[in-house]
Amino acid sequence: MDEAPNPSSQKLVWRRVRGSVGSLTLAVVLMFAVCAAPADETLPTVRVGVLKFGTVNWQLDVMQHHGFDAAAGVRVEVTPLASTNAVAVALQGGAVDIIVSDWIWVSRQRAEGRNYSFSPYSLAVGSLLVQPDAGIVALPDLAGRRLGVAGGPVDKSWLLVRAYVRSQGGDDPADQAELAFGAPPLINRLMLAGDLDAAINFWHFSARLTTAGMQELISVQEILPALGIETAVPLLGWVFDQDWATEHQPALTAFLTAARAAARQLDQSDAEWERIRPLTKAEDDATLVALRDAYRAGIPQRFGGAERTAAGDLFEVLAKEGGETLVGSSRSLSPGTFWADFEIEAWR
Repeated sequence: MDEAPNPSSQKLVWRRVRGSVGSLTLAVVLMFAVCAAPADETLPTVRVGVLKFGTVNWQLDVMQHHGFDAAAGVRVEVTPLASTNAVAVALQGGAVDIIVSDWIWVSRQRAEGRNYSFSPYSLAVGSLLVQPDAGIVALPDLAGRRLGVAGGPVDKSWLLVRAYVRSQGGDDPADQAELAFGAPPLINRLMLAGDLDAAINFWHFSARLTTAGMQELISVQEILPALGIETAVPLLGWVFDQDWATEHQPALTAFLTAARAAARQLDQSDAEWERIRPLTKAEDDATLVALRDAYRAGIPQRFGGAERTAAGDLFEVLAKEGGETLVGSSRSLSPGTFWADFEIEAWR
């Protein structure tokens, strides 16, 4: 996941283990947003629930600052929430219309009779970083080392690392390393303090570690082809109730159009990153650049049949690795998981 758990509930668990939008429409939104008037309360409102300090806020801030939402024909109301669980509950309870989550969660909800849908937001996933002086130059070197994993035992990046190592004939790192599961900020602090030899963390936490000198051993995007998944799949996306989306389709399309316009602004304007620097909490220029570059690398440029097929293949890998704890009772991607009524077109 892109969003961090509630920092107030951070804890560390050690475990020693043996054995379309069309390009023309987007261009129009970008052209007229610079002259947009203050929010028009006569426009339909879309309520977006976000983790209070999550990275989704960056894109929503750009959207509202430049009036991309009003230019597209919608008013966006942002609701900050304290934890990822609170965000999900807000959607389930009807307090908000849209959140950011992953399609694994959406598929599981659909399998259990709750028909949510997903529209891509980000390709950004985790990576495995190591201390520069730890002598870890290949995955087998993790044996006996202290490995921190953000997100818990069924973190998707961690599951994919395990699957990759075994696919290469190696021993499961879950059986070889000394594991520490904790909240992403805590994992970063332990890495910076030298209390961990390696760590798997969410993309923006990993970006911060690289500016502190930590070295990437392997990324999830490098792992996927070895697992038979050749097409990059956006894991994170805008999630909403399918019935709500059908009833409010013009508002949803306007929101997704505005979101793409904001993403394009972040992709193409270095000055925009200077403007949102306070939101990123970047400690220095190097950190801001690392966050900017990682964010840009994660912007989806297409999503079609190939990506849907790859998502189905990836689901099967994660279902095998994470089991019912991760995916619920379904062993295949639920039909309708992906919202088909909005096209993503590349601008690069």
